[in-house]
Amino acid sequence: MPNKTVHLAVYDTLADWETGHATAHLARAGYEIRTVGPATAPVRSIGGLSVQPDLALDDVRPHDSALLILPGADLWDTSDDLAPFARKAREFLDADVPVAAICGATAGLAREGLLDDRAHTSAVSFYLAATGYQGGSHYVETDAVTDGELITAGPTEPVAFAREVFRLLGVYEGEVLDAWYRLFHDSDPAAYEVLAKAGAL
Repeated sequence: MPNKTVHLAVYDTLADWETGHATAHLARAGYEIRTVGPATAPVRSIGGLSVQPDLALDDVRPHDSALLILPGADLWDTSDDLAPFARKAREFLDADVPVAAICGATAGLAREGLLDDRAHTSAVSFYLAATGYQGGSHYVETDAVTDGELITAGPTEPVAFAREVFRLLGVYEGEVLDAWYRLFHDSDPAAYEVLAKAGAL
């Protein structure tokens, strides 16, 4: 049986709007979403939501997971507090378990050296360049990028980010994946019928 647990990193100042599409539809597709904090003490998002982590980061193992999701947060750029999450991402990728990073989390991966040899994207290229990383030639100007087991996206692309997660995990495919994106990104009413027929709503 494929692993159906997805680990969502949560930490103070996390951008709570960036992963909602991905986690909500993964949960509807039968995945268990488990939140992972620096410890098990509550954290507070940018939007003021208090989140009680299910697990501490040190207790998460790649073989127990289908995916690690890293949302953006102010702390990615204002301190080294979240560096352990980037190191955990390395552990996942080394074990061939997918990682999906959006917004400021992409800078954390850049500092960890995880984008030096992989195609990726972020908010803008000079945002990542400021980290001093060596992967500038692999930067792609697009909404979201998947390279092997790694997904990256900029802060304005939570729907494209979710699309890449669904594609990588095989949650939606083909015309159903396309319709999901058209409905939630473009508000295309014709896409609703495709999803309803496929039982994907």
